[in-house]
Amino acid sequence: MFKNMPKETLYEFARQAVPCVGFNTRRATRLITQYYDKALAPAGLRSTQYSLLTLLAMMGEAPMQEVAYVLAMDRTTLTRNLNPLLRQGLVKVTVGSDRRARPLALTPKGQSTLEKALPLWQAAQSRIVDAIGAEQWEAMMRGLHQISMIVEEDL
Repeated sequence: MFKNMPKETLYEFARQAVPCVGFNTRRATRLITQYYDKALAPAGLRSTQYSLLTLLAMMGEAPMQEVAYVLAMDRTTLTRNLNPLLRQGLVKVTVGSDRRARPLALTPKGQSTLEKALPLWQAAQSRIVDAIGAEQWEAMMRGLHQISMIVEEDL
């Protein structure tokens, strides 16, 4: 029944039947993740890995807890996402001034992989932004930021 339904009708049905921020953002997130995973596949990355590499490129060397905080991710999930990147030699764990701290850093191979992935990401990103328009894009980003601030207060 739903598979043959026009996408606009399905989305409107889902929005009205389940007017839950959590349900609708999770559904959109799953689809968006699949979209970016497909776009980044030629670079050998998944969207979560691309985000992590990009963040490390921006932060430089960063403690795991800081990376987890910026990504709104618990350390267990971060570790699970990091393991393939560590095995591939894209990220390294260093020893900080405090031996208990385990800063993360992008390796030269990680930087090279990120450079290969960037045009793939840019094409995928442009497709979305161009389709919805810059004004709607900015409004959506502001809305997501506001929702994040609201729910973060209660965590």
